[in-house]
Amino acid sequence: MDISFLGGPRPQRGVGVVAPFDFALDRELWRWVPDEVSLHLTRTPFVPVEVSLDLARLVSEHETLGDGVRTLTAISPEVVAYACTSGSFVGGIAGERAMCEAMTREGAVPAVTTSGALLEALTELGVRRVALVTPYTVSVTRALEEYVAEAGVAVTGCAFMGLTRHIWKVPYRDVADMARTAARGATDALFISCTNLPTYDVIPQLEAELRIPVLSANQVTMWAALRRLGTRAVGAYQALIDPAARGGPVLPEGLPNVPGEEQQQEGPT
Repeated sequence: MDISFLGGPRPQRGVGVVAPFDFALDRELWRWVPDEVSLHLTRTPFVPVEVSLDLARLVSEHETLGDGVRTLTAISPEVVAYACTSGSFVGGIAGERAMCEAMTREGAVPAVTTSGALLEALTELGVRRVALVTPYTVSVTRALEEYVAEAGVAVTGCAFMGLTRHIWKVPYRDVADMARTAARGATDALFISCTNLPTYDVIPQLEAELRIPVLSANQVTMWAALRRLGTRAVGAYQALIDPAARGGPVLPEGLPNVPGEEQQQEGPT
């Protein structure tokens, strides 16, 4: 059969992604990507350390990031992204900027990180107050709060789970419950941290319920990387990628708390 009428494959633009060795949500990243863009993922080397500040430092060393970017250069991505929240906020704002510079030196293309993309998204949406949801331990969660505060954004509430492994197995129900807890007070937006925490399908539903923009680690990473290509992320109705979804009122005071046996809470900080 003559199939010449099909032509060749469509031209593709590449986004290179360096992810931690335990990253399990490749498919979630792809769901924000338009058809003309391909993701090319590589992972950091395995280290026998549970999710912690120590692990965040290990997987974000410049040599490790450089090695990851070098594995991607053969396929010539137009931008590289480091898809790890804790690894990109553990050194503060200066540390995040240094990571981007190190990746750009290795790949000769623009570089973004999840935590840098978060600050970019907060600026895009005009957010000055944010509620946080994390699957982390208290020490890693505190480091995220400090990172956000360093950028001049007030943390209005926080809920965390205290997990050190298997974060990708957390069900949407638990993510939604944590979001309701963290955003009980007046706030401009909610951020759900960790690229290994599933969030794609809950974002539109939480925005409709809480009436504020809801950001997640994978969402902001893809949004920022695609922005460097001059294109837009795709996905269900959500404030970050669809301006028509912006501008809702903040959450009223007094939403009921949804308890959970494995959930821990921290008040406003």
